[in-house]
Amino acid sequence: MNWKTPLAVLLALCVGLAVLLRIATRQPAPPDHQVFINGDVLTMDADNRVLQALSVRGELIEAVGSDEQIMALVEDDTLVTDLRGRALLPGFVDAHGHFPGSGMAEIAADLNSPPIGDKRDMAQLLAALRERAAMTPPGEWVSGFGYDDTLLAEGRHPTRAELDAISTEHPVAAMHISGHMLVANSVALQLAGIDADTPDPVGGVIGRRPGSREPNGLLEETARMGVVLLMQDMNIGSAYRMFKSAAREYAQRGVTTAQSGGTTPGLARALSLASRLGIVPQRLVLFPFEEEFGQALYNGDYDPGDYANARVTMGAVKIVADGSIQGFTGYLAQPYHTPYQGDAQYRGYPAVPREALFEKVAALHRAGYQLAIHGNGDASIEDILDAFEAAQAAHPVDDPRLILIHAQMAREEQVARMARLGVTPSFFTAHTWYWGDRHRELFIGPQRAAQISPHGWALRHGVRFSSHLDTPVVPMQPLQAVWSQVYRQTIGGDVLGPQQRIDVMQALRAVTIDAAWQSFLEDSRGSLEPGKLADLVVLSGNPLDDPARLRDLRVDRTVIGGATIYQRH
Repeated sequence: MNWKTPLAVLLALCVGLAVLLRIATRQPAPPDHQVFINGDVLTMDADNRVLQALSVRGELIEAVGSDEQIMALVEDDTLVTDLRGRALLPGFVDAHGHFPGSGMAEIAADLNSPPIGDKRDMAQLLAALRERAAMTPPGEWVSGFGYDDTLLAEGRHPTRAELDAISTEHPVAAMHISGHMLVANSVALQLAGIDADTPDPVGGVIGRRPGSREPNGLLEETARMGVVLLMQDMNIGSAYRMFKSAAREYAQRGVTTAQSGGTTPGLARALSLASRLGIVPQRLVLFPFEEEFGQALYNGDYDPGDYANARVTMGAVKIVADGSIQGFTGYLAQPYHTPYQGDAQYRGYPAVPREALFEKVAALHRAGYQLAIHGNGDASIEDILDAFEAAQAAHPVDDPRLILIHAQMAREEQVARMARLGVTPSFFTAHTWYWGDRHRELFIGPQRAAQISPHGWALRHGVRFSSHLDTPVVPMQPLQAVWSQVYRQTIGGDVLGPQQRIDVMQALRAVTIDAAWQSFLEDSRGSLEPGKLADLVVLSGNPLDDPARLRDLRVDRTVIGGATIYQRH
């Protein structure tokens, strides 16, 4: 997000308002000593031990063990919590998402179709944008998020003309569910400097009206970025509401470490400030965008300390190598199952051309950065692995942990290469639920659909992985991510690739300790072990008891550094 203007104002205001903000957003302090007893404590340690009780001193876990062992540590002022048979787990670690994106509902129209939202046709989508425009002062952005052309009755994107009919006094933009494309009205296109003479940028496409070069409003991949940066330059009040909404939702879902998986310098500063002020209680892992941080990454001017604090970690440098399968912009080795715009040979395209990808990966790897590269299609994954293998050959690193974000269409031989190269995938397994039926029928066909997010192959080849939700693409529901890894069931009730299923404990590790490990944070969080941060979640039941119902379990309590930030009443 582009936070340059509002951030400067916010920093100035904070000089005078810091004390008031501290009071208004003060986070609860942890008890000096507290114990949790009489439960199922899923430690997620190397042996996956399930114990009965846990002791916390201040912000750190003191001990885990039996009820008898932990009760022996109780003193006069110890706070004792009886779990009453409920499960205590490490707080969920968001392996890849876009915090605070889920807070967009505070400032934009929700255009999602079922099962996420309720927009079933174009009329409902446009009505939601029109309602947003009616409450927005002229000249300010009117935006919506989450529309899915394949779920609307018309089976198409909205058009520039339809958004012009919403307003000619506001720039209007509707963001696709994938996040990889949007539709803009004429005012928005003019502000972004996009017209009939604007060429398609490298790694992007400007949609055109039939028989003309006049933009139709649809902007794919890199072509959308000018509009994105403009529409995200928001005021302080909007930013605050968005941050608070996202933090509240993540707390209710048991997430103790959130990720902003692709940040601009402005957003990184804003999140760091929000963390210091207590507006966001979660620990944050921020991935700096290679494109947005630019030359600072290459010439030594980038200093993670400019953004990091006790709860904010600057993580891997993010590159987006291709697009989205459900947006037909993922880069495939073989054509899409349904010809895109009548082209039976269409395979999508890279957002970063192969030669440029090699150059970026080599330079960043040589500079010592961990890398996180978005790759959905198998052709894109091949380019990523080739580029990283060349970089490793030139400058070997013993434990690089390159994160291959999504890795959705990875073939088995590519998974085997990941094992050899020290690459770790983060799978968006909930695709099997949200898009599984359409992957099989529309995008990639039955054979390839059965192999998306191939956890089974990863286990076979000894590849450590995580599972994520890419929120706000889908809601932040970690137990949905766990359930989808175990069952791989679609909304229609079918199973995609039963051979790729994994067991519950392995799936839980993918949203706790293995997610922490991917970002080199396993020494501080992700499992319940003495000396680690007391980041905990209490569930209403044990997910091991009835796997079929595990996604129906409720988060009863969320604890960060020993302090309770959410408790269900």
